[in-house]
Amino acid sequence: MYLSTSRASDIAGNTPAPKGPVRAVPGTVFALGLVSLVTDVSAEMVTAVLPLYLMAGLGMSPLAFGALDGLHQGATAVLRLAGGRIADRTRRHKLVAGTGYALSAGCKAALLAVTTPWSVAAVLAADRTGKGLRTAPRDALISLSVPPGEQGRAFGVHRAMDTAGALLGPLAAFGVLWVAVDGYEAVFTVSCCVAVLGVVLLALFVREAPPPATAPAAAPARAARPAPPPVRTLLRLPGLRGLCLTAAALGLFTVGDAFLYLLLQRRLDLPAAYFPMLPVGTAAVFLLAALPVGRLADRLGRRRVFLGGHVLLLGAALLLLAPVPAGAPLVFGVLAALGLFYAATDGVLMAAAGPLLPAGLRTTGLAVLQTAQALARFAGSLLFGSAWTLWGPGVALGLAATGLLLSLVAVAVFGGTRAERPS
Repeated sequence: MYLSTSRASDIAGNTPAPKGPVRAVPGTVFALGLVSLVTDVSAEMVTAVLPLYLMAGLGMSPLAFGALDGLHQGATAVLRLAGGRIADRTRRHKLVAGTGYALSAGCKAALLAVTTPWSVAAVLAADRTGKGLRTAPRDALISLSVPPGEQGRAFGVHRAMDTAGALLGPLAAFGVLWVAVDGYEAVFTVSCCVAVLGVVLLALFVREAPPPATAPAAAPARAARPAPPPVRTLLRLPGLRGLCLTAAALGLFTVGDAFLYLLLQRRLDLPAAYFPMLPVGTAAVFLLAALPVGRLADRLGRRRVFLGGHVLLLGAALLLLAPVPAGAPLVFGVLAALGLFYAATDGVLMAAAGPLLPAGLRTTGLAVLQTAQALARFAGSLLFGSAWTLWGPGVALGLAATGLLLSLVAVAVFGGTRAERPS
């Protein structure tokens, strides 16, 4: 397992990882991984019960849930850009990220006070605002802590720790639902307490990124903090525009895992109490695969691995559409494909973009890429929810699978499979 060094300079990300068969990641990566682990326990406790809570408990329609799922994916995309610009302008990545984590923690407490579908949606929108603020600064802290050739490994370590939280969160929700009389409120209460712990860990153990190495030591403070350029200027950087187009084209037909779990639950006729266990299988595969897939991406090309992940997502959709008996093979196949999809796409996309961006603009550039993907997924969730409402879940999934296949072909034909040079 990858261990972090204990020296303060390593925590600040100033010392490169030592060479050898077992290499330590900088302390910044490890500390942020720990924060993400704890925060994901909190978030996934809520996410694991949310589909049934809204659709079965509060009576939300599939179309409305599609809109809400899209909100999770992309309605706060503008906040990603805002968080990126503020962090780059002030060089306060930790403060911006911490604000986002604190806002999300407050929203877990607010869930205890709301009881209607759209009041829940409003709280979740605020929670997504916190995620939008923190994601780009957090990923920039990781990217700035390691050399270009080890971006995939660093993001793999972080995503593995993050996914450990995603694995524990549904288990915690399952345990609370099993023993609590008022199950959903108990889940939200425990989730809030865990989220506060994540904010405390961030404040205590995460250090700010070092200033860009290219900045003159004696330069005035204003000169070291130029205003980030417009989005279209960033998109002129070599390779970034292609990554944004690829992420958006594939994101438009990326079916949210909540929909896939609902479809799987219908096929299995699974009792509601066991529903939170479905994300556990996905998280377990993601946890085991995140680091090796990140290292594979460093060697074979991050764009190539990113596209391969979407092929696996297509496989999960086809399994749900195929006349496969509702049993263990179907469950293992869908959850394994979904877990490998996340391992091959989540951190890998950020690792592909990091070396393309100068240090002083990295947060804004990553936010631009995340926004392109998030907006596409937002539109895709709305389309999927509409198709489910109009024609049923089978037709909706078939249309999404067809669109994803065509997008993969288009991206491959127009150069999306080109492997970048090793950094």
